[in-house]
Amino acid sequence: MYILLLIIHVIVCLFLIIVVLLQSGKAADLAGAFGGMGSQTAFGPRGSATLLSKATTISAVLFMLTSLSLSILATRASGLGTSVLESTPKTSVPKTAPIPKPQPAPPGSVTLPLQLPPASQQKAPAPAPKK
Repeated sequence: MYILLLIIHVIVCLFLIIVVLLQSGKAADLAGAFGGMGSQTAFGPRGSATLLSKATTISAVLFMLTSLSLSILATRASGLGTSVLESTPKTSVPKTAPIPKPQPAPPGSVTLPLQLPPASQQKAPAPAPKK
């Protein structure tokens, strides 16, 4: 059912593209864009519906219906009540070493907010210049 509806949807899409491209614009010149058509209506004078405009309307309705049907079928096939977080596999969190608590400074000493990099990233002292 899903594949049949998908094929119909693609055919309707192609038909809609062709029908829209075959139509000519109602106001192709620049004066029509600024109300220079001589009519008091908002979108210009309304003529009778041509075969192409009827085909456009019908194919647009079919496009909307097939799009809605495809989305409903896709959600039913995937399982409605699941979310992304529920479908991920449950993994255990790796245990890390506990962070040591800082020791209080002895009374009377001055503490500075100094953070040193780990010992593996500390640079060795520069050698003294030779004379």
